[in-house]
Amino acid sequence: MKLTPNDILKMKSQPQAFPCLTAYSAPMATQIDAHCDLILVGDSVSMVLYGFNSTQNADMEMMIRHGQAVVNATQQAVIIVDMPFGSYEESPEQALKNAQRIMVETKCDCVKLEGGEDMAHTIATLVKNNIPVVAHIGLQPQMATQASDYKIKGKDKAEAEQLRKDAQAVAQAGAFAVVIEAVPESLAREITAQITIPTIGIGASNACDGQILVTEDMLGLTLGKKPKFVKEYETLSNNIETAIQSYENDVRTRSFPNEKFTYKSKKPKNLPEVA
Repeated sequence: MKLTPNDILKMKSQPQAFPCLTAYSAPMATQIDAHCDLILVGDSVSMVLYGFNSTQNADMEMMIRHGQAVVNATQQAVIIVDMPFGSYEESPEQALKNAQRIMVETKCDCVKLEGGEDMAHTIATLVKNNIPVVAHIGLQPQMATQASDYKIKGKDKAEAEQLRKDAQAVAQAGAFAVVIEAVPESLAREITAQITIPTIGIGASNACDGQILVTEDMLGLTLGKKPKFVKEYETLSNNIETAIQSYENDVRTRSFPNEKFTYKSKKPKNLPEVA
């Protein structure tokens, strides 16, 4: 049965946490759909699939195209599409125009945008216009332009207090859930207990109501150093390399394609002799 944002909101009171993963393609979305309550078409696509060093390289066209692929391949999960950098910060009116376009062209269930108190009015505007919103506080990847920007948020008193305000502000503005990224466990637990909407943690401990990871990180497909909060459930990059090496060897030695993988011409029927 297809889940809705309202179903996710009700999960706040459940003892079990709910799982979420990212997806950017139909094959991956199909695999995830049966097991996760939410699927995020994240702007991380610009880094994971396109090789850029920042989520800022994602644009509306990129998010819409991948959003369409994921929506078309799924039946059960709530599909969230990230609003890309530069598509909503200017004004609530800009955000509404672009969010409406994403919703119409992808047929997704909701959008996600980064920001706390500073984005509360924008969130309220979207919600007032029947666009469900997931907020995103703590570490905000769209604001990270270099490796040193990816660090824990809320470790000092001032940052922690601002995160509390951010969480309350997005909840009061009407977001039905909020992603909390890279914050200490105690702060994530406190915020989760204080607000009325579900929290979705990424590097924010199991105190949150739900959890999300980038699927390629979780499957061991991402190159380079991984964040502390990533657990690799598989190391598929090794399996893929082994398969490619086998293919390379078969091609070079002409073992592939063999007769099993080759089309054969039909033998021509005997034609009558011409006098």
